[in-house]
Amino acid sequence: MAELLRRTLGEGIAIRSVLAGELWWVSVDRNQLESAILNIAINARDAMPDGGKLTIETANSYLDERYGAANEEVAPGEYVLIALSDTGRGMPADALHKVFEPFYTTKQEGTGLGLSQVYGFVKQSNGHVKIYSEPGHGTTVKIYLPKLEGVVAPEVARVERPLRGSTRQETILVVEDDADLRGFTMEMLHELGYRVLGAGDARSALQGLEEEPAVDLLFTDVALPNGVNGRQLADEAVRMRPAIRVLYTTGYARNAIVHHGRLDPGVELLPKPYTQPDLARRVREVLDRN
Repeated sequence: MAELLRRTLGEGIAIRSVLAGELWWVSVDRNQLESAILNIAINARDAMPDGGKLTIETANSYLDERYGAANEEVAPGEYVLIALSDTGRGMPADALHKVFEPFYTTKQEGTGLGLSQVYGFVKQSNGHVKIYSEPGHGTTVKIYLPKLEGVVAPEVARVERPLRGSTRQETILVVEDDADLRGFTMEMLHELGYRVLGAGDARSALQGLEEEPAVDLLFTDVALPNGVNGRQLADEAVRMRPAIRVLYTTGYARNAIVHHGRLDPGVELLPKPYTQPDLARRVREVLDRN
């Protein structure tokens, strides 16, 4: 689709692809998949009237039972992820709850059917679609298509390792504006033996750091409300506590958020959605790093 996308988006939109090797097979309608990608790309173009960048990523992914419990329509299992991220205007939180509804549109012109058709295709394919966006920071749309079982295809083994939790009851401050996700994450960390604090925005997090003498790790979403984002929060936290470790999380695609300039290359990042083994591994890696 590369040439079609270039013609459709125009010279003002740079297209970057980060395509994983050894992707699993999926069984979907090829024309509908191409139409879904094109619809998302056109929405991205319209959100970047002055030009910008569209990043397309693919990866093998696993959505676990906890994620399925929090998202009732999702069957836990192995999926192929296709993520499209733009550097456009982004959308407010109230719009995100409506974007997949038929005839809903944020544009002055248009039918509003593009993303609802994407949603219909993904659900028809027994998949899952998730959108992340905030004003001024672009949008990522993630499509999860179920792995096709019973075919000879490249396999990427998931090695089950014992969960490694706290070695000395370290304290973690979780900063996430979604109350359900914050509680879900805090519960997982508590089960791993950590002492866990929570905050819904940067101001509350900084207040917590002032009141709590020992916080070993700041685990913060990149996108936070009320004018201070996760990166700015981390800078202030390190100024206050030079020894504190920082682990970011985001629903935006990893390569997009780095290459769009919102995080520096090499920062510690755990993309959403994450499983408890993912969380356990990344937290220990950051805490154990010299």
